[in-house]
Amino acid sequence: MLRSLACVLAAACSAALAAEPPAARRAELVSLVRQDCGSCHGMTMKGGLGPSLEPGALADKDPEMLALVILQGRHGTPMPPWRDYLSEGEVRWIVQQLKHGLPK
Repeated sequence: MLRSLACVLAAACSAALAAEPPAARRAELVSLVRQDCGSCHGMTMKGGLGPSLEPGALADKDPEMLALVILQGRHGTPMPPWRDYLSEGEVRWIVQQLKHGLPK
């Protein structure tokens, strides 16, 4: 039983670590958010054509819903789908970073 639990925990830890993009890709993603997302959401993420992406503005937003908006876009608005450019794991990482404050 302990061995099974250890295997489950090890698999969960491996999955969690695998979900975080490598350092170089994280830097690319931060740049993408600042430049591409910033062109509509404001270069300081305080809002513009699109709403604010600051942690306070996202505090009550469901991370899964935010990920879906990024992946699928919002029909009838300027928000494009990013599914062709970002993996689901990358989008979840971006959402996590936005909710805690995008790294510099």
